[in-house]
Amino acid sequence: MTEHLLVMSFISSIKTLLTLGRGVTSGLPDATEDMDPIDLFRAWFEAAKESGILLPEATSLATATPDGGPSVRMVLLKDVDPRGFVFYTNYGSRKASEMDRNPRGALCFYWPVLQRQVRVSGRVERISKEESRDYFATRTRETRVGAWASKQSRNLSGRAELEARVRDYREKFSGNDVPLPSFWGGYRLEPDQIEFWQGRADRLHDRILFRRSPDGWGSERLYP
Repeated sequence: MTEHLLVMSFISSIKTLLTLGRGVTSGLPDATEDMDPIDLFRAWFEAAKESGILLPEATSLATATPDGGPSVRMVLLKDVDPRGFVFYTNYGSRKASEMDRNPRGALCFYWPVLQRQVRVSGRVERISKEESRDYFATRTRETRVGAWASKQSRNLSGRAELEARVRDYREKFSGNDVPLPSFWGGYRLEPDQIEFWQGRADRLHDRILFRRSPDGWGSERLYP
């Protein structure tokens, strides 16, 4: 097992070295401005996955209270299509509470090996229960049990309390499937702005901002 992990780590390191600086020299050509930003994101996301970066799907999610108090944390992107960017959480969490009361959010992806960043902002809404159930079924049994056991963002007396809840739910669902909790599911951020940032030499970076209008996506270049 240890040898396997060492080999995988070595392969990941080689991939990282091979992709180091990709895009820094060529930048973002003019043709990029005419692309569909979702297609461009998918291409960048695939490059990030191929680069050997750990958890390329990790992204910071910024939300705010109705009176404008901001908060930010890391989440994992689970799906992206023309409708938007999907991630999952406990509906009792702080981020869920903020998104339900102030349905706007922002994501920031950063892939340092590729010197690339993508910023996304737009309206946020819960996805359907059916979509959440389909995704939940793909998770490992232990993470599904964990979703039931965690009272996300609430006070916890100690690790022992959490571990006891995990044992209780393991026993409750022993021999049965672990269903989707009513308090857990996905959100979709429907973008109205997507900005692509490509690092360049001398900090003369390339930036292209896509804005959505009733007529579709338009783009413009920004100073670094």
